[in-house]
Amino acid sequence: MATPLTDQEKRKQISIRGIVGVENVAELKKGFNRHLHFTLVKDRNIATPRDYYFALAHTVRDHLVGRWIRTQQFYYEADPKRVYYLSLEFYMGRTLQNTMINLGLQNACDEAIYQLGLDMEELEDMEEDAGLGNGGLGRLAACFLDSMATLGLAAYGYGIRYEYGIFNQKIRDGWQVEEADDWLRHGNPWEKARPEYMLPVHFYGRVEETKDGSKWVDTQVVLAMPYDTPIPGYMNNTVNTMRLWSARAPNDFNLRDFNVGDYIQAVLDRNLAENISRVLYPNDNFFEGKELRLKQEYFVVAATLQDIIRRFKTTKKGSPGRTSFESFPDKVRVKIIYLLYRAPNHRAWDLTRRTFAYTNHTVLPEALERWPVELMEKLLPRHLQIIYQINQVHLNRIAALFPKNIDKLRKMSLIEEDGCKRVNMAHLCIVGSHAVNGVAEIHSNIVKTEVFKDFSELEPEKFQNKTNGITPRRWLLLCNPGLAELIAEVIGEDYVKDLSQLQKLNDFVDDAAFIRDVSRVKQDNKVKFAQYLEKEYRVKINASSMFDVHVKRIHEYKRQLLNCLHIITMYNRIRKNPNAPFVPRTVIIGGKAAPGYHMAKMIIKLITSVADVVNNDPVVGNKLKVIFLENYRVSLAEKVIPATDLSEQISTAGTEASGTGNMKFMLNGALTIGTMDGANVEMAEEAGEENLFIFGMRVEDVAELDKKGYDAMSYYKKIPELKQVMDQITSGFFSPKNPDLFKDLTNMLFKYDRFKVFADFEEYMKCQEKVSKLYQNPKEWTKMVIKNIAATGKFSSDRTITEYATEVWGVEPTDLKIPPPSEPREAIEETARALKKM
Repeated sequence: MATPLTDQEKRKQISIRGIVGVENVAELKKGFNRHLHFTLVKDRNIATPRDYYFALAHTVRDHLVGRWIRTQQFYYEADPKRVYYLSLEFYMGRTLQNTMINLGLQNACDEAIYQLGLDMEELEDMEEDAGLGNGGLGRLAACFLDSMATLGLAAYGYGIRYEYGIFNQKIRDGWQVEEADDWLRHGNPWEKARPEYMLPVHFYGRVEETKDGSKWVDTQVVLAMPYDTPIPGYMNNTVNTMRLWSARAPNDFNLRDFNVGDYIQAVLDRNLAENISRVLYPNDNFFEGKELRLKQEYFVVAATLQDIIRRFKTTKKGSPGRTSFESFPDKVRVKIIYLLYRAPNHRAWDLTRRTFAYTNHTVLPEALERWPVELMEKLLPRHLQIIYQINQVHLNRIAALFPKNIDKLRKMSLIEEDGCKRVNMAHLCIVGSHAVNGVAEIHSNIVKTEVFKDFSELEPEKFQNKTNGITPRRWLLLCNPGLAELIAEVIGEDYVKDLSQLQKLNDFVDDAAFIRDVSRVKQDNKVKFAQYLEKEYRVKINASSMFDVHVKRIHEYKRQLLNCLHIITMYNRIRKNPNAPFVPRTVIIGGKAAPGYHMAKMIIKLITSVADVVNNDPVVGNKLKVIFLENYRVSLAEKVIPATDLSEQISTAGTEASGTGNMKFMLNGALTIGTMDGANVEMAEEAGEENLFIFGMRVEDVAELDKKGYDAMSYYKKIPELKQVMDQITSGFFSPKNPDLFKDLTNMLFKYDRFKVFADFEEYMKCQEKVSKLYQNPKEWTKMVIKNIAATGKFSSDRTITEYATEVWGVEPTDLKIPPPSEPREAIEETARALKKM
C-alpha cells in the first residue's frame, strides 16, 4: 500500500496555487490601489465590483508583461522554428484566474483581495467570457495554446477578434432565444492593440493577363488590425501570443469617387468593410456557404500569412534579413483547418506542402466545406485560377496512376462538378499539406477508410491520428481546487505538467481515507453547485441525488433526445409505482442550438416541457429533477463539471470525432455512460471497459443496420416503455395547449432519424439501471471514480501537443525556463545558446 506524503514533505512543497509571501501580498495590494486610482480613476467610495475586477486584472497583467517581453526577446535570440495555429474559433472563457494559476499568484492574490475586504469570487464573476467559439473545436484551440506555452514552444495562435461572440442563450417559455454577446462593451484588459502591424487584405476585383503573368487588379482593400493577448505557460516564464485580427476600412474607403453628396454615405459605408470581424457564425458541425463566412476565412489567412512572412524575414540585428524562402519550412509550421495559396509555381507549391498540416474535425458530410465556384470567382478570382491549376496538376497525377478511371478522378477532384460547381476545401487541404490527421483513433480510422479513402490509399504515410486533450490547468487546478490539492497531497504536484503521473493514484484505490476524501470533495462541489442552481433557477436541489449531466451543443447526433426519453421513462416508473425504491437523480442538460437549426431548438423545447411536468409533480417529489442549464459556456462548465456524478457521452457510434467534455468529466471524478464513439473508446481502453458504462451499437453495427435499413417503428412496437413515451409526446402530454407541438420531432424519430435513437434505447435503459445500482454503493462508486481519474493521463493536451510537435511540426518541447524579468538581459542570451545546443 502506497503512503501519502508526510506533513514535512507537504510543507517543503510549494502549493500548486503559489506562495503567499508577505512581500507578494503587499506588492499586489499596492498595484491594485494604484490601478484603481490611476487606470480606472476611482476611489473606494465610488468603485463598483467591476472596477475592482479591472484593478485586479491590470495588477495581474503587470506580472505578465515583463515575461511576455522576455519571451519575445528569447525567441529573437534563439530563432527557434515557429508554430502557427490558425483557427476561426478560440473559445478562451475567462482569463483572470487562469493567469493567476499559471503565474503562481493565486494564493497571494486571494490573500491580498481578502485583506482589502473584497470577495475574490465576486470579482472573478465580473469577467465576461471571451466566447469566440461554438464548442469543442474552439475550446480545443484554447487548451492547445495553454499547452504550447507550457511546453516552451514558440507558438502563436491566429484568429478573428469577433466583436460579438457566441450568442447569449435565454430560455423564455421553454424556447431558446438568442441575444447578442457584446463581450467588449466594458473593455478587455488582457488585449493590446498593435496598429503598427496593420495589414491590407484584398477582395473582389478581376484578373488581368500581362506579359509578367496574371495580375489581380481593381480590388477592394480591408485592413486587418491585430490585437495581441498574452498566453502564459504554467510556471515557466513563457508567455506566448494569440493575435486576433479586427477588420478596419481604409481611410479612403468609398471616397476615391468622392463627390459632395456622397461623403456622409461613404463614411457610413465603412461599416460594410468592418462587418468582416463583427460576429462569430453560430454553427457547429454545419456548413453555411455565406459570402461573409468566406470573407472571414480569407481575411484571417491572408493577414496571418503576411504576418508570418514578415516575422520570417526579420532576423537578429546585425545579420542579413532572410530573402530566400528555401528555409521557410525549417523555420515555420502552420496548423490549419482551411487554407488558400497565392503562388502557383512548383517550388512555391513544394514549400507550401512542406509548411502546412491539416487537422480534420468532423466526418458529418453537412459540416465539410464546399464553396460555390461562382462565389469564389466573385470574391477571390485569382485564387480560383490557382486552385484550378493545383487541381490540374493533381488530376494529371491521378490520371497517370489510374488510367481511364474517370470515377477516381471525379471522387478526388478539388472541384465537384455535380450540379452547382463547388471547391471541396477538405480535398484542397489534403493535397496541400504534408500531414493530415483526425482527432481520435476511431475518427482517424473513419477519415482514412471512408471519408478520404482514395487519398489515404494514394499517400498512406500522410495520414495520422492525434487524439485530442484538455489542459489540466484550467480543467482541474482552476475549476476543482479541492480535488487538485487532494491529489497533490498523495502523489506530489508534478502531475500538473505530467498528467501521466495520475497513474500513481491506482495505489490508493483501496485506501479508506483517500476514498473518503475523494467522496467529500465531490459532495462539497455538489453542494456548492446546488446552491448556484437554487439561486439561478429557484429549484430546490437534492444535493445527495445523483447529478446526471449532459452538456454540449444541441445536435441530433449528440442524442440529447435519447436522454430525454430516459427522463420520461424514469418519470413513468415513479408514477406507476411511487413507493418502489428509486435512486434520486438530478438530470442537468445544457447547450446551445444553432439559431437556424429548427430540430435542435425543438429538442430544447421538449426538454424544458418535460422538466415543467416532472419538477411540478408532487408524486415525484425530490426523486427526480430536470434542469435545463441556460447559456452553457466555459465559465459555467467550470462550475458544473466538478459537481457531476454521471457524464452523458451518448452520440451514435461513428459521429463524434473525439469529444473533449468526456475527458473533463473523467478528470474531475465523474463516471461515464457512453457509446463506443470518439475518445470514449480510448477512455475505455485506458481505464478498462468495466470502469465505464458502455452501451449501444458499435460502428460496425451502425453500418450493418444502414445496410439492412433502420426501421424505427419495429422498436416502437417491440418495447412497451418506448411506446408509452412516444405516445405521451405525440398526444400532447407535455404540451397540452398545443398537442401537435412536437410533431416535427416525432416524425423525425419515426421516419428519418439518421442517428437511430430507438436502436439504442433498450440498452441505454438497462445501462442506466446498472448506474443506479452502483450509485447505491458509495464506496464502490468512488473506487471506480479513482480508477477513472488515474487513467486520464493520456488525455492531457500536453500529450497531444507533444505528439504534434515531434511527429508533425518537427519541433521539440523544452522544460527550459526563460529567465524572469528580474534577471539581466545576458541571461536570455545564455538560455538561447542552451536551447540551440539541445
